[in-house]
Amino acid sequence: MEKCIHDILDWYQKNKRDLPWRRGCNPYHVWISEVMLQQTRIETVIDYYHRFLQKLPSIESLATVPEEDLFKLWEGLGYYTRAKNLKKSAQIIINQYHGEFPHEYHELITLPGIGDYTASAISSICFQKKKATIDGNVLRVYTRFYNNDLNISLLKTRKEIGKKIEEIIPNESGDFNQALMEIGEVLCIPNGIPHCNRCPLHSRCLAGKYSNYALFPKRQLKREKKTLEYTIFIFNFENTYAISKRNNEGILHQLWQFPNVEGTLTKTQVEAYLNSKRISYSKIKEFITYTHVFTHQKWKMISYYIELGKPIGNNQMLFLSIDKIIKDYAIPTAFQPFLKKLQI
Repeated sequence: MEKCIHDILDWYQKNKRDLPWRRGCNPYHVWISEVMLQQTRIETVIDYYHRFLQKLPSIESLATVPEEDLFKLWEGLGYYTRAKNLKKSAQIIINQYHGEFPHEYHELITLPGIGDYTASAISSICFQKKKATIDGNVLRVYTRFYNNDLNISLLKTRKEIGKKIEEIIPNESGDFNQALMEIGEVLCIPNGIPHCNRCPLHSRCLAGKYSNYALFPKRQLKREKKTLEYTIFIFNFENTYAISKRNNEGILHQLWQFPNVEGTLTKTQVEAYLNSKRISYSKIKEFITYTHVFTHQKWKMISYYIELGKPIGNNQMLFLSIDKIIKDYAIPTAFQPFLKKLQI
């Protein structure tokens, strides 16, 4: 691969996509984009990125933003811990680094939510440090190029490949890293036939030579996701709807949701539950069903639309109009289908 460096950099300069965070290599902008891009497609991130920077244009504004406002900006991206860690890191940068973004990998890696990949990306793209950024695209390009059959699911494999790349990484480390990722994203694609004839690595790539790209990369079989079942309550009282905040533990902790209980309840069981809680209702009807898939688990949800005779005397619930919920409260993607149905 070392002999392809010139071709890689030349290809990147001629073909790189015009992405907003690539303009000027501002470390704050690169940081926000890299965190947003975790688990999220570029096409989805661009609008979120612009909206985020419009509201929070600086590290100082991020460090002081109210958490509810931050979550609202993050609504739909999922993995809200990422947003929390952004604010924590911004506060550390203000307090410990006097507002100046750390340049060194060993400093960046200590910030909340910044792992090896993000620290390498920021340090190489913004400060030209010779650190390799190892994501799925780079692993695919590298293993196909060398017909490398090591298991990329293992951390030691990722570290080994990172070390090999750092041995050859040029002074233009940021462009080189982005070029490898770009090649994986648009040419050496994971599904379908790769565009080998347009790839700057084609002349020396073993997968291109033997047409065995489908064999790489090697990875462990994914474990079956744990399935959880929930019954969602859409409580309605005088054109307002109940939302409640999840507890401090588990997935989606401290985020807003529609009230729910574990298990799949029949209408009769819902009636019994409401009576046991002394909740006065006038009508119950089946609402929508929805299955949401997280990284490690799956939620199967059924729901009931419940018209209340009087508001629930529970200080953990807020009764708000649909417009108010949409405007001011971050509702996780898992609960968005129920909210969207109420808008019809």
